[in-house]
Amino acid sequence: MARVLGASTLARDLGQWRPTSRNRPVYRALADGIRLLVNDGRIPLGVALPSERDLAGVLALSRTTVTNTYAALREEGYLQSRQGSRSTVALPPRPERWESVPRSAGETTIDMTHAAVTAPPEAVTAAYQAALQALPAYYSGHGIDPVGLTVLRRAIARRYEERGVPTEVDQIMVTSGAQQAWRLLLEVLASPGDRVVVDHPTYPNALEAIRRTAARAVPVPLLPADAAPGRWDLGSMHDAIRQTGASLVYVLPDFHNPTGAVMGREDRADLVSVTRRAGATLVVDESMADLWLDAPPPPPVAAATHGHGVVTVGSASKSYWGGLRVGWIRASPTLISRLATSRAAEDIGTPIMDQLACGELIARHDDVLTPRRDVLRRRRGALLDAVGEALPDWRVESPPGGLSMWLRMPAPVSTALAAVAPAHGVVVAAGPRFGVEGAFEHYMRLPFTESSDRIREAVHRLASAYRTLDPAAGAPRMVL
Repeated sequence: MARVLGASTLARDLGQWRPTSRNRPVYRALADGIRLLVNDGRIPLGVALPSERDLAGVLALSRTTVTNTYAALREEGYLQSRQGSRSTVALPPRPERWESVPRSAGETTIDMTHAAVTAPPEAVTAAYQAALQALPAYYSGHGIDPVGLTVLRRAIARRYEERGVPTEVDQIMVTSGAQQAWRLLLEVLASPGDRVVVDHPTYPNALEAIRRTAARAVPVPLLPADAAPGRWDLGSMHDAIRQTGASLVYVLPDFHNPTGAVMGREDRADLVSVTRRAGATLVVDESMADLWLDAPPPPPVAAATHGHGVVTVGSASKSYWGGLRVGWIRASPTLISRLATSRAAEDIGTPIMDQLACGELIARHDDVLTPRRDVLRRRRGALLDAVGEALPDWRVESPPGGLSMWLRMPAPVSTALAAVAPAHGVVVAAGPRFGVEGAFEHYMRLPFTESSDRIREAVHRLASAYRTLDPAAGAPRMVL
C-alpha cells in the first residue's frame, strides 16, 4: 500500500498558493503549487496525495476544483494512476538533449563534487609519526581485531563522555569509515524489502547502501530553512514509520549533508520519542558534528536517552582528512558483537596504523579543529560572495556548519547543468543525487572545501555553463 500524504501536511507545505489574479483558475494555481513541491523533493515520489474530499475540506475548496487539479497533474506526468489504488506522485521524463562548449586546452578541471577536507599537513604527519613509533608494540599479535584497538575505542568513548554521553569501551566498534559503519548496520538490522526512513535530501552514499541491501528508502522531506521550530518534520516522520512499517530511521542532525542544517535540542528528544513509539531503530550519523562554524551543536541525540537505545555513527574522515578511512559505531555491547560477527564476511579489521594515527588526532582534537574551522569560515564566505556575484538569481543561505551549501536555482535544470559543466572546467553534483528517484532538479550542492580562489573560479565557470541553458525549456539550448 502506498504511503499517503496527509491533507493538513500538504496544506501547510503549500503555504500561500492561492492565485492573485482573477484570470488564473484556482485549480491551476493549486496544481502549480503541488508541482513545485514535487520538483523540490518536499513531496516524495511514490507517495499518494490526500483524497479529493480530504484536501477540499482542509483547503476550503469545492471537490470539483481538487478533481481538476489532480487531473492536470496526471496530464503533466506528476501523478500516476493505477486501477484500484490511489494516484501516486511521479516526475515526468525530461528531454536529454544538450551540446557542450569545448573547454580550452590545458585548463584544469575543478572538482566540486566532494565535500571532504584536505589534510592539515603538520597534524597528520605528526599523528602518523607517533603511530609508527607505537606500532612495534602490536607486532607480537596477529594484528586483526574486528572491533578495533582498545586504545582508539577508549579515546572515542572519552569523546562521547565529554559531549555528555556516558560510554563504555565495549559500546564502540571501529570501522573503515562511516560508510562501512552504515553498511554493516544495514546488513545486521535490515532485511531485503525492509523500509528505511531517511531525511530528504540526504547523503547519496547512504541511499546507495540502502539500495545495495535491497531495502527501500522512505524519504521524509526537510522543511524550508525558515520553518519553525526547525527543519525536521517529526510528525511526518512518525506517519512514515507507521504507514510503511519501517525498521530503521537514518538521520543527519548535525550540519546535515547537503543542507548544513542542525537539529535543535528539543527536536532531538522528540526524535528519540517518535522512533521509540513507532518501534524503529534510530541511527544517527554524526560525521559532520565537529564541523560547526557559527556555534557548537546541541548535545548528541544519544544524550536524550542517557546513552541507551540510539545507534550513533561517527567518522574521522570529515573532521581531519578524507584519506583517513576510520569511522566508528556506538551501540549496545550486544549489537556491537553482532556487527563484529557480520563484518567477518567483508573484512577483518581497520588497519592498525590508521587507528593509531586517528587516536593521536582525537587526543589533539581542539588543536587540529580550531584553525580548520577558521579556514572553512573564510571559504564559506568566499562561496557566498561568489554565488551572489555570478549567480544572483540562485537562492542560498549560509549553513551554520558542515562542508557544503544547498543552492536553489530558478529552473529545474540541475541534471542538465551537471552534464554541461565539465565542458566549462568544473564538475558538480546534481541535486537528484541527494534524493530518491529524481527529486531536487531545482537544487545543487556546492562544497566550500577548496581554496577561496578555486571556489571563486569554480563558481565563475559554473555561471558560464548555466548561461548556456534555456530555463524555459528545462534543458540546455544549442550552442553554436
